[in-house]
Amino acid sequence: QVQLVESGGGLVQAGGSLRLSCAASGYIFSFYTMGWFRQSPGKEREFVAGITSGGDTYYADSVKGRFTISRDNAKATVYLQMNSLKPEDTAVYYCNAVVAGSTTPHFSSWGQGTQVTVSS
Repeated sequence: QVQLVESGGGLVQAGGSLRLSCAASGYIFSFYTMGWFRQSPGKEREFVAGITSGGDTYYADSVKGRFTISRDNAKATVYLQMNSLKPEDTAVYYCNAVVAGSTTPHFSSWGQGTQVTVSS
């Protein structure tokens, strides 16, 4: 079955950086667009960044220029480098495959996520 395991979150001051990782298994990782999503208390889960199987990337406007998504198909892992963090980036971050050409998550099951907290 599909397994997604996120890691790398933590507490950081505004302006700082974090690098998140997501290890995937149970499907052919290299075939899928992968993405990062986040959810803050009281809010819907939202799309953050995506990377196609060919390596093209796209981002939510709120993180463009600050976050960078990348992938390592040999390790079945997707990364999110987050720079210039803001308090409004505080959320639980999740990864998932993404329906091609969209910001819609592909799999119905999610990992446990990783908490990112940015202090002002």
